[in-house]
Amino acid sequence: MKGQGTTRAKWLVVLTAFALFAVACSDSGSSTAPSAAAPSAAAPSEAPSEAPSEAPAAMYKIGFSNTGGTGNGFREEQNCTAKAEALASGQVESVNMIARNADTAQQLADLRTLIAAGPDAIVFNPSTADGLQAALDEAQAAGIITVAVDAGVSDEETWKFYNNQVDYAYLGAKWLFEQLGGNGSVWYTRGIAGHPADTDRDVGFKKALAEFPGITVVPNEDGVHTGWDPTTATNLANEFISSGEYDKVDGIWTSGMDSQVVDAVKAAGKPYKPIVGADLGAFAAYLLDDVNYPGLVGAAVTNTASVGGAGVNLALKLLNGETVTADASAPLPNTILLSPVLADNQSEEGKATLKSWQTVEGLSPLWPLSVTIDGWTTYTPEQAIACKGPGE
Repeated sequence: MKGQGTTRAKWLVVLTAFALFAVACSDSGSSTAPSAAAPSAAAPSEAPSEAPSEAPAAMYKIGFSNTGGTGNGFREEQNCTAKAEALASGQVESVNMIARNADTAQQLADLRTLIAAGPDAIVFNPSTADGLQAALDEAQAAGIITVAVDAGVSDEETWKFYNNQVDYAYLGAKWLFEQLGGNGSVWYTRGIAGHPADTDRDVGFKKALAEFPGITVVPNEDGVHTGWDPTTATNLANEFISSGEYDKVDGIWTSGMDSQVVDAVKAAGKPYKPIVGADLGAFAAYLLDDVNYPGLVGAAVTNTASVGGAGVNLALKLLNGETVTADASAPLPNTILLSPVLADNQSEEGKATLKSWQTVEGLSPLWPLSVTIDGWTTYTPEQAIACKGPGE
């Protein structure tokens, strides 16, 4: 095998080919839905895989690439759950993690750095759907399994594990537009321009927008990008408020930079507008706090960052030759989708769901509350918070 002459590497290629053949011959699964009781309970409706007859004795090396937005709570939790899953599995010798703000060219370089280190699998959060193909081809030619998390890539050989981002945006936008009675102006804030998840969310947002012709969007239908950066989101919110434009809108849709907007509104002494965000600790807590945030109307949509850990788990299943069932409803092959859940603070059911998510002590308020995924992660929430991988 090119780039790897060891017997072990050759066996890995055989195992990989067997896994892909088994997937092609298996029945298609269904979309994954987080439990309404707790976002940490996201699991497929069918068993994710069939375990081999004997526990694998192999110890693997995992490469991990995370770019764009690194330093925010979502990305930090993603990195930590990847480490925690590698440690909890007992099958990983080391995790070589490169996590930094990077564009497509820089991520290509990062992937090649990981390839040169000779891992058995690379798990990565793609900065683009198509621009990493050269590095993915190089990895696969070297017998390295590739798994994309948080968003999809067009490469058919790469497995993908991510939240259904189209539905994420659609659920929240539809809820918001209904809160406004189908009429009004909405401030549309987005993530990283060009990131596959941001592109998918724009599709979902505009799908809902098409159903409510009485809704207008500012600054325009393409929205404004926060880069999923808390500081940038805060600055944009402050500018929006000071410009007087905030007073003219009726609602706000955010792509996960939610508590920053609420904080800016509170600091300015302005009345709250209905707002949609993600299941981040701070935002979910605000929605339940009538004392410090009176009059705040909002909804949180699950977007688990623990796909980092699930991606490592998926890579190990493939390396061990287990059969993994892809989602027939997914737009890309070899994909496992999580179905998002919305919880608002306007219904008793929604409040109960929000309360049920507040179960992990010591979690950063900027981390999503869905710390684990049933059937796809094996670490404890405490291990995720500790953020330690093998050998650390």
